[in-house]
Amino acid sequence: MKSAAPHSIAVVIPVYRGEETLAELVSEILPLCQVQRTPEKHAYVVKEIVLVYDHGPDGSEAVIHSLAAEFDVVRPVWLSRNFGQHPATIAGIAATGSDWVVTLDEDGQFNPTDVPLLLDVAMNAKAPLVYGAPSSPPPHSSFRNLASLLTKRFLGKFLIGSGMPEFTSFRLLLGEIGRSVAAYAGSGVYLDVALSWMVSNHQVVKVKFRPERRDRSGYTTRTLLSHFWRLVLSSGTRPLRIVSYAGVLAALTGVVLAGLVVVRRFMYGFPVGFTSVFVVLLIIGGTLLVALGIVAEYIGLIVRTSIGRPLYLAQADPSSGPLGRAPERE
Repeated sequence: MKSAAPHSIAVVIPVYRGEETLAELVSEILPLCQVQRTPEKHAYVVKEIVLVYDHGPDGSEAVIHSLAAEFDVVRPVWLSRNFGQHPATIAGIAATGSDWVVTLDEDGQFNPTDVPLLLDVAMNAKAPLVYGAPSSPPPHSSFRNLASLLTKRFLGKFLIGSGMPEFTSFRLLLGEIGRSVAAYAGSGVYLDVALSWMVSNHQVVKVKFRPERRDRSGYTTRTLLSHFWRLVLSSGTRPLRIVSYAGVLAALTGVVLAGLVVVRRFMYGFPVGFTSVFVVLLIIGGTLLVALGIVAEYIGLIVRTSIGRPLYLAQADPSSGPLGRAPERE
């Protein structure tokens, strides 16, 4: 029986401060550019290493030029200015042509040898999206780990909903879906939010994160806050809808209290006093919040369009694509 073609993989690396780490990371990926097999016997090969230059403050540009000149598999993408990690990653995904796309950080904390583990899970679960999550606390400060945990596990699900995965920037996704997302994603969109719109079956693999290979992290407090704000804006109208629900609750509370005031006044002769003022404020305030929620739903139509959320996404028959390939057995 004729062997199935190996899964082709493109590795996308957004580069901002990669002068110290990029060459070593690429050297770890290069052995995967020969046909390899996963533990489950799926054949794969890295066909592209896409380095997206995001105009960092160090000498990353020269390193990218050197690597591209030395290795044919390395493909640079030159952005016109600094756009940030998520836009740079999306730009890299758009430039690929392989069956699968793997995204890595430039700092070396993700081990490229874990890629076959993600591919095995994707094939076994028929999942077009797999995240590599840390098997132990990431090698960062306690404050950053706590902030990341709150953002991803609580605020992410609270703002986005139950479909939000436990995301990291170590991802394996079907190239077809990744390039489609790159085509419609608007300005300010959080990549993992955009992926959650289109992918219902995502998986998570526990892998070991390594310490960053540079003295100072590329993520500043400003950068982390920017990521959080991008996540909030990508959530659409869910936060405003919560405000609307709070308004309904406040208005109903005001109506109930108004009934109690009337009963106490006419049946027991209690004075109304300031109670009536609080009741009126609750009813008016609740009504205003409900009105704000209604307006927010209309704004949400504009928001979903501006950030590029499509009505649907059609794809090729999964059984005839990468997810339909069976592993080779000895």
